[in-house]
Amino acid sequence: MIAPARQAAFGALFAIARGRVDLDAALERARESLDDARDVALVRELVTGTLRWQSRLDWQLSPLCRVPWRKLDLEVQTVLRLAAFQIIELDRVPVSAVVHDAVGLVRQARKTSASGLVNAVLRRLAAGERAPWPVVDPATPLAAQAAVLATTGAHPVWLVERWLARRERNEVEAWLAFDNGLPPTTLRVNPLAGVSRDEVAAALAADGIATEPCRFAPLGLVVTAGVAWQSAVVRDGRAFIQDEGSQLAALVAPVVSGHRVLDVCAAPGGKTLAYAAAAGASGQVVACDVRQRRVDTLGATVANGRATTVRIVAIDPDAALPFEAVFDVVAVDAPCSGLGTVRRDPDIKWRRTPDDLRAFQARQVDLLARAARVVAPGGRLVYTTCSTEPEENAEVVAAWLATAPDFAPASPADGPSGAVLTRFLTPGGTFVTDPVRDGLEGYFGAVFVRGTRGRVPDAVVQ
Repeated sequence: MIAPARQAAFGALFAIARGRVDLDAALERARESLDDARDVALVRELVTGTLRWQSRLDWQLSPLCRVPWRKLDLEVQTVLRLAAFQIIELDRVPVSAVVHDAVGLVRQARKTSASGLVNAVLRRLAAGERAPWPVVDPATPLAAQAAVLATTGAHPVWLVERWLARRERNEVEAWLAFDNGLPPTTLRVNPLAGVSRDEVAAALAADGIATEPCRFAPLGLVVTAGVAWQSAVVRDGRAFIQDEGSQLAALVAPVVSGHRVLDVCAAPGGKTLAYAAAAGASGQVVACDVRQRRVDTLGATVANGRATTVRIVAIDPDAALPFEAVFDVVAVDAPCSGLGTVRRDPDIKWRRTPDDLRAFQARQVDLLARAARVVAPGGRLVYTTCSTEPEENAEVVAAWLATAPDFAPASPADGPSGAVLTRFLTPGGTFVTDPVRDGLEGYFGAVFVRGTRGRVPDAVVQ
């Protein structure tokens, strides 16, 4: 019998490899088949670890196969990668069980003819047969250096080439190491629950969960021991899981008490709660998203976060926004490549292609244009992404501003969180968190102010 965790991990990895789901959706489906919390945790470790080190695993597996790696069926590649991760990276899993289950998974996938190959390859790997790692030769062209770093640093070649073109090699190596590190669990304390950061930390400590304040996010806590997502503090909405970079990106929006705020791409809702807390009881937040599943997730976050001033609206992804120009702040946390969050979502680096960046850019410019129409005169439009790539960040800003003569750039430092954000501002006045410099996932933010001509209507939602 195949261990339930390995069975579920293979299913998740195969679904991701076929392009059917992303990491979060795959893990959510995997959880549905598991009853033991330990199996749930193991599946996450197996899936994220296999994805994180995929090209390194392929490098070690390829020489051991009697047929070219690229000719193996995807099911066989997936089984070999999953097993190789356990053999190479984990020291608490019996190798015999790994090999036994790998052979079983191949047979179950109706690739019985490959069972002998899988058994032989994994036994040789377990016996210590390893290929030497390639070494970077600084005298070779950047493309050759990128190929080596892509293998040893477990990233696609095209992405490493891009980074080498604009960063020093030692910085790129540090970036790759950051992406391959294990991300900490970070929490954002929810002021809407009437608690302070110290009170939440104390409540977590009482449940055996150790934390320390985030380095930069004023309401953030880093979990140093324990499992926070199972705690009463998270379940009842006193705090919620949110990356520190994401917490900082939410502060780019200059929301103050009494503001009317539109959160255009709001799910899963972490930034929505931040805006609701900043706007206060006298403010109003309208939170939007496009797919019913995302709207449902948003609704659950808002309800659990006690954000009573938030109204949720489902919107058409291509139509004009159904509002008048009444909002003091319109926040566009745009759909993007997600290449700034590879450490947390290692599947992204294998799912994205260079062509995706231009496709995202076109959608982002269009989304900004639609969002700009509902900003009140004198109001702010805020654009954020979790991407590190210029096509989705600075180039989007330049392309959109060229078509928006009634908007001008504004500095995030001029908002209520300016003291926190100043260290992350570029010479051009945009917000950037940098994996190498800051040890944070890569986020981008820009603020624009609309000219003051025109009248502000009274109605918010039409």
